[in-house]
Amino acid sequence: MRALIELLIQHDFLLIFLVTLAARIGAPLPAAPLLVVAGGLAAAGRLSGPSLVVAAVLANVLGDALWFVAGRVHGHRVLRLLCRVSLSPDVCVRQSESLIARWGGSSLLAAKFLPGISVVAAPMAGALGMGWRRFIAYDAVAGLVWTLCFLGLGLVFSDQIQDVLDVLANAGKWALITLGLLLAVVVAWRWWRRHTMARQQGEVERISVEDAAALLDQDMTPVFIDVRSDTGRAADPRSLPQALHIPLAKLPSQADQLPKDRLLVLYCNCPNEISAVTGARQLLERGHARVLALEGGLDAWEVIERRRAAAAPPATESLA
Repeated sequence: MRALIELLIQHDFLLIFLVTLAARIGAPLPAAPLLVVAGGLAAAGRLSGPSLVVAAVLANVLGDALWFVAGRVHGHRVLRLLCRVSLSPDVCVRQSESLIARWGGSSLLAAKFLPGISVVAAPMAGALGMGWRRFIAYDAVAGLVWTLCFLGLGLVFSDQIQDVLDVLANAGKWALITLGLLLAVVVAWRWWRRHTMARQQGEVERISVEDAAALLDQDMTPVFIDVRSDTGRAADPRSLPQALHIPLAKLPSQADQLPKDRLLVLYCNCPNEISAVTGARQLLERGHARVLALEGGLDAWEVIERRRAAAAPPATESLA
């Protein structure tokens, strides 16, 4: 621990920049606590405050810009990737969609302080077509506010932080072991929550894209319901044939307007079709007996559509 403190003192700009950049890209590194410690050291005159601010803001903008470009180029695929590795899949996408739809560029500021949404906000902004200048301006301000908040905590509680640093330095490896155990407890708790949610999802039946496509071929078209938000559809405009668009948040209020004598198939483009499963459960609770979630969602449907197109015989030109 003492070596870490000395490293921070010797390479303040570089260490703050690299750790913050890695955290913005998605690595599980404690950028915010490191800034608090750096603020405490700056209050004691051992580090340069302006240098810390420049390093952290620059790293914030650069890291977010990488995800912003990825969102503009690859759109919903990047969002699926981020939430697939998240311990709270789908929730992070829906919350970031809601933030950006409601607050626009200023949502980048709020996202800095919301775990799970922080990394998703930048690619979501890119996928929704936010302009470069607007993104850089808002993200730079958001990075500055985030940096000043945690450095300010270090400045305000500099005496207490110095005491904590002395204790940690004396504790040596036991301090690192304790921190590692705390991190393991947090990860285990969130893992348990994720798998508990997965077990609950198993209560809703799913239909494969092959079976859904077969129903179309047999003129037994189910009612497809797209439960994505308006923002989600803007980021990913794909759709199923003649699908109704009813966002998940509005589904309970419109449940009575849906036919109860037809098969309802809900879909989304989220990991493990969580939104579709949630909506299906809501409809089942409101008296709809034939409700299924589309397994694999839009991505699986796109795959089978490509297969069907490739297997279809080539069109022949009519002879004059």
